[in-house]
Amino acid sequence: MDGPIAIRIMIVEDHQIVNEGLAALLNDQPDMVVIGRAGSVAESMVLAEREVPDVLLLDFRLPDGNGAEAGARIRDLHPDVKLVFLSRDDSDNAQIAAVEVGASAFIHKSRAAAEVVDAIRAVAGGAILFTPRTIASLLDKRRTMAGQLHSLTPRERDVLRLVAAGVASRDIASQLGISYTTVRTHIRSLGRKLDVHSKIEATAKARELGLVE
Repeated sequence: MDGPIAIRIMIVEDHQIVNEGLAALLNDQPDMVVIGRAGSVAESMVLAEREVPDVLLLDFRLPDGNGAEAGARIRDLHPDVKLVFLSRDDSDNAQIAAVEVGASAFIHKSRAAAEVVDAIRAVAGGAILFTPRTIASLLDKRRTMAGQLHSLTPRERDVLRLVAAGVASRDIASQLGISYTTVRTHIRSLGRKLDVHSKIEATAKARELGLVE
């Protein structure tokens, strides 16, 4: 008598040691088989042209894009594939992007191997490991961030990028060809619009809004 059909998993992870370790872990499970491994968005698309996974296990940050982009493109080919993100970047931006492409789970790489295996098993069975409250909170943050970004003028965005890069106000003035007083005016405006009160907060907000890496 044949055993249960194994969960077919595709891994998209650019760190080779992690990629190989995940493959070994998952292939060691009696109900799982790794059908392919990729290290970039481009490689994952080539693989997806010839393989049909049940679960896509993705890192978020990839050399030529991100896991959300890879997941969305592979779901265009295979609409039923389930997405599980395994990443060190569990920022709101990363999780929002994952939710928006239909991810069923987002796991930090610090979690135990058993949790990754259990999550894949659950997701393959139809579970969504984001709670409705988490999804609603993430999407609300996305709307808030979109509103904040829309409220900034092009010049304010330029100033924020330079502040986040650690450039001093007088040097910002020189680089943008505006007065020091004007730079300070823009910084005060950024503080009001974004509710930031220090360079550290401004840098964090610039990253959150996707204005800097």
